[in-house]
Amino acid sequence: MKKAMGLVLLLGSLVGCDSSEVGDVSLGVFTLKDIKLNHFQDPIVTGVTCHVASVEANLSFSDPSDSSIACRQTGPITQAMIAQIDSSDSGEVIFKKSKSVFFKSMKIRRILDKENQTLMYLSYSTKETSGSFKHSLSTVPLYGTKAYQTRVSVDN
Repeated sequence: MKKAMGLVLLLGSLVGCDSSEVGDVSLGVFTLKDIKLNHFQDPIVTGVTCHVASVEANLSFSDPSDSSIACRQTGPITQAMIAQIDSSDSGEVIFKKSKSVFFKSMKIRRILDKENQTLMYLSYSTKETSGSFKHSLSTVPLYGTKAYQTRVSVDN
């Protein structure tokens, strides 16, 4: 049930990808490439909003792989939300956008750092470019939220 609900929320966020654009910066007169700025809300941890900047090439079959991500707490984050997410080491993909007709995509994966009580959001390209897989990382600490668990220290 939890996975099905997450999938429904993920699909709903993917349908609205185009309406999430909040900025468009031209890279110059002699290029067809722009930096697109988009926002999206984490489908389960709804108190987190991420902003992604990525280069898009108009009239091209393939967009560049470079992107950056910044995620911040923009609303309440509760323990119930954290209990619903995939807490495995690989986390879960919460956003995916095609960057090419040749099977390249940009994905954003949420991973929980349990020890430091921090959500990590990893933006990455699924295709190697110039000998590298492009990626970017942003973190949202749970400290100061309802999801933060106070650690109990044991003195001997």
